[in-house]
Amino acid sequence: MTMHVDSIEDLTPLVGTHLGYSPYRTITQEQVQLFADATGDYQWIHLDPERAATGPFGQTIAHGYLTLSLVPVLLSSVMRVGGVKMGINYGANKVRFMNPVLVGSEIRAGATLASVEKIDGGVQVVLDVVVEMKDATKPSCVAQVVSRYYV
Repeated sequence: MTMHVDSIEDLTPLVGTHLGYSPYRTITQEQVQLFADATGDYQWIHLDPERAATGPFGQTIAHGYLTLSLVPVLLSSVMRVGGVKMGINYGANKVRFMNPVLVGSEIRAGATLASVEKIDGGVQVVLDVVVEMKDATKPSCVAQVVSRYYV
């Protein structure tokens, strides 16, 4: 369920709050191939199911940066902020890929609002994000992502 925040002023009281989880999303081999085509990363652990079956993960895995690149779309179903003209991805303070995302698995993201800081024309928001694979014992990716909302 998406948390709707009426305005940027309503974000500050939520600092420290876990905002919820996105729905699960299946990672397909086609997505992994398209990401490889876009980035030029054609490593066999991502693209060669036959070879990957005998590799360290037993099958193909998503690129770590593919997992990270899905964070904005996953978070769009966690929180929406009203009254803004524009929101941008500003970067990441810290990212770790702790557990490979297996092709065919389902992932979701959970987020905690870490901070809100006023900037010219809006606010900068930092979220502590955990991307997890369904039924996995440890997260696939943890990231502290930074966004800006302008009014």
